[in-house]
Amino acid sequence: MNQTLALNPNPLVHFLDKPTVDFSKADLVRFIEANGIQMVNFRYSAADSRLKTLNFIIKDRQHLDSILSAGERVDGSSLFPNYVEAGSSDLYVIPRYRTAFVNPFSEIPALDILCSYYDKDGQPFANSPEHILRRSHEVLKQRTGLSFEVMGELEYYIISEQDRLFEAVDQRGYHESSPFCKWEKLRIEAMQAIARCGGYIKYGHSEVGNFTESGLSYEQNEIEFTPVCLEEAADQLMIAKWVLRSLAYKHGVTVTFAPKITTGKAGSGMHVHTRLMKNGTSVMLDDGKLSETAKKAIAGYLDLSQSLTAFGNMIPTSYFRLVPHQEAPTNICWGDRNRSVLVRVPLGWGSKHDMITDANPQEKDTQKGFGSRQTVEFRCPDGSADIYLLFAGLTVAARHGMEMKNSLKVAEQTYVDVNIFEEQHKSRVSELQQLPFSCVQSAGFLQKQRKIYEEHDIFPPKIIDGLIRHLRSFNDEELRDLVKDNEKEMMKLVNTYLHCG
Repeated sequence: MNQTLALNPNPLVHFLDKPTVDFSKADLVRFIEANGIQMVNFRYSAADSRLKTLNFIIKDRQHLDSILSAGERVDGSSLFPNYVEAGSSDLYVIPRYRTAFVNPFSEIPALDILCSYYDKDGQPFANSPEHILRRSHEVLKQRTGLSFEVMGELEYYIISEQDRLFEAVDQRGYHESSPFCKWEKLRIEAMQAIARCGGYIKYGHSEVGNFTESGLSYEQNEIEFTPVCLEEAADQLMIAKWVLRSLAYKHGVTVTFAPKITTGKAGSGMHVHTRLMKNGTSVMLDDGKLSETAKKAIAGYLDLSQSLTAFGNMIPTSYFRLVPHQEAPTNICWGDRNRSVLVRVPLGWGSKHDMITDANPQEKDTQKGFGSRQTVEFRCPDGSADIYLLFAGLTVAARHGMEMKNSLKVAEQTYVDVNIFEEQHKSRVSELQQLPFSCVQSAGFLQKQRKIYEEHDIFPPKIIDGLIRHLRSFNDEELRDLVKDNEKEMMKLVNTYLHCG
């Protein structure tokens, strides 16, 4: 057994003794035959950002070979109603072998595989969000020589019947332990299932948000991933949301990734951490300090932040979370370890102090240098995001920042080292631009900056047009003011978008 893979929880990695990136068709056939797999499931993202499913009961080896070699046809107009016409709607779904995993929930032993879309000519379907993501990464690599690694923080609420034993303090659930954290077991079960499906998890914990209302308990949790290759990062978030929903259904509770759950309580975001790499080495730090490359990428995020909401904040209640004086950002700025900004530079182990030896004097020969862990965090997205389009947009923004002539000046002018929500810093806020306050306004910013996304044939115009139409259809410019004092209307909105993304 390859010792670097010995602790990997993915059964296919153990059986095949190779990393997922090296999986071949022959490998999958060998695993299926040796492990009694009876069913193959194709899974693929659609316009609603949820995984869709096509089931195959394996008849014989020839049938299995056909499934894995040719893929299958699907109705693109039903999967992408805004981008595919019914008159020419057939698409192919072709499995990506590296994404294969054993289904953790199926009563019939099953192997699931994520798929890519191809058109009638056998070319990647240009309007597929997954292809747009791949294309954005190709262009970044070609033009900068850098690759992109990303990870998401997946926040969610579990809604269950109220348990009056060991109730946590309202809005004080951050990193709480059981029995005050009621759904730690579900979180751990989800983490194990995600890891077995190929996800690379950093950690899980309970979050700030918790409250009870009308006999129901609302408990917020979070699962955070480790930075991996851009495309893989998107895939594992899609799988993670499916795993959490499946487990919630199994346990008879509701899970929601919605950005707003009720008035006056913490909403759920989906912060995205990013780092740029060259030949497998991070370029985010230079001699222990944030590098010029990192600052240029930050400038790109900030310059496109208003239009990035079109991919990362896609429902009206997204903008009920993005309000002043809460941890969700509203001002377009960045800072170190500062949770009031849009782009945060978290602690990154740039210090040369040997903390592990200080905490453990018996350890004399410790590993030094963890600067590669430095990331830059984009804080406005939420669970309504189209993960593939959001990550593609951030990739475009990072490259845009490196190609802007004034990017370092933009970074300098937008740096903030104070809590800008405090009254004494109002003058600083007045100097900053603001994020949109509605889907309609987000659509306007996307229209204004669309050429940056369309450049180098990354985002097809049809995708941009469809998103703009979709966002404008909410007609929500005055919505925050209309329902701010109306609890009944607010909860109607919350319930409408409870299962977004």
